[in-house]
Amino acid sequence: MGHTLVLVRHGEQRDAEHGVDDGELSERGVAQSRLLAERLSSVTFSNVWHSPFDRSADTARVIKESLPKINPQPSALLMDCVPSGPTPDVPAAYKSYFTPVSEAQIEAGAAQMADAVAEYLGPGIKGQTDLLITHNSVIAWFVREVLDAPTWKWLTLSQAHCGITVLHQRTGRPWVLTSHNDVGHLPPELRTGLTELYSV
Repeated sequence: MGHTLVLVRHGEQRDAEHGVDDGELSERGVAQSRLLAERLSSVTFSNVWHSPFDRSADTARVIKESLPKINPQPSALLMDCVPSGPTPDVPAAYKSYFTPVSEAQIEAGAAQMADAVAEYLGPGIKGQTDLLITHNSVIAWFVREVLDAPTWKWLTLSQAHCGITVLHQRTGRPWVLTSHNDVGHLPPELRTGLTELYSV
């Protein structure tokens, strides 16, 4: 027994390709979310949290249509963010990612993720399984944290829309990565979001 976190990235956002930062799901994103709900239908969740951003809230809404017993709640700790800045050990190829990012955004993202780690990766509750519907950067940071990888390594981790990542903590033991970016429930034409996320 232990504590399990099921992390999923939101479904594909409509109009994202036009530079829109947030919005409701595309038709493909709705289809992804429905298949995700079907995949998760056998799991009993103790809690369901989602980012307050529209694309995550919309994903939670679609999942709840298929899983009416869940009660999704928004959490500001799961918002899309930039978890860290350009540390000295960041490979040169990734440094351009930070060019449009302000110091204030980095400070806010780092503070948010410190609180998120304390909230969700603290001492586990025996027998609890929680679902977090969030963003690529947040999932990447959680995985990096569990693996105790260098700070910048979150930049190398990519999750597909409605991909599933599972973290587990047995009582008295560290958190472990059980699976990463499982897309077995999605047919190839619905496996989106895995393009190069950080232009170099």
